[in-house]
Amino acid sequence: MKPLSECRVAVIGLGLMGASLCMDLKRRNLCREVRGVTRNFSTILRAFHEDAVDLATTDLSSGVAGADVVILSTPVRAVVTMLGTLESILWPGTIVMDMGSTKAEICEAMDRLPPRVQPIGGHPMTGKETAGYASAECGLYEGAPWVLTPLPRTSTETVELASELAQAIGAFPITMEPVRHDRLVAAISHLPYLLASGLVHTVNDSGASDAAVWDLAAGGFRDTSRVAASDTQMFLDILMTNRDAVLAQLDTLEGHLTELKTLLADKNEDALRTKLSCSQARRAAWQPNRGAFASQTND
Repeated sequence: MKPLSECRVAVIGLGLMGASLCMDLKRRNLCREVRGVTRNFSTILRAFHEDAVDLATTDLSSGVAGADVVILSTPVRAVVTMLGTLESILWPGTIVMDMGSTKAEICEAMDRLPPRVQPIGGHPMTGKETAGYASAECGLYEGAPWVLTPLPRTSTETVELASELAQAIGAFPITMEPVRHDRLVAAISHLPYLLASGLVHTVNDSGASDAAVWDLAAGGFRDTSRVAASDTQMFLDILMTNRDAVLAQLDTLEGHLTELKTLLADKNEDALRTKLSCSQARRAAWQPNRGAFASQTND
């Protein structure tokens, strides 16, 4: 298998994540060729003229022809659909990766790819509330975890190349099973989105009777509601492809909220203090840790 420096890399989807990846690969001179594939012709022109890619096209077949690595950077359900399209046009030996936020359904679809290609799931844990090519930037992946979810058929060399790519753009790879990934991100990513959405609706209801609530909203509301501004279609794909894990996390959250509500209603200040102090201490002690999962592989 070729090292990354000799690979032709085709990125399908030039939104925030895909375009940022292309910019890093191109401007750091990390591979032999960077290709961008998207349906939007104006994005193709912009990416090419801004030197984010070496080649750009709206034609999927020509975009992936002869590529050593094909990376799908589209919404989750679009990735699943596109894998069915790609199976007949990928060259033998091609590595197929993705950057989707859920992994179990994507990896099941990847396993249906023909034996001549090498599939591996991926999810870089970074992003913004804003989407599209205009939001892309170099360095987006710097310091971010990049989860890799190999299939049983995925070769060791493929995992090594995927890890090399992640590390080359400043991320750090973490390998785990798709189901485990989906269970964990349901708690730390998908549940917070629903919480933020619920918060915005609650404040909006309050504002219906007194619009001054929006004048008073400051840092606390801004920080806790931030992810509610994320792309709706993207999160619909995420929620519908990780429904069971998200529902389980909502059940857990509901239990904690019910407990807090009961303690407050009962004016049980001592127990409420203990509950709040516990969460305060746990959050204060948490620090992003590159090595937290580095030694943990599939469970």
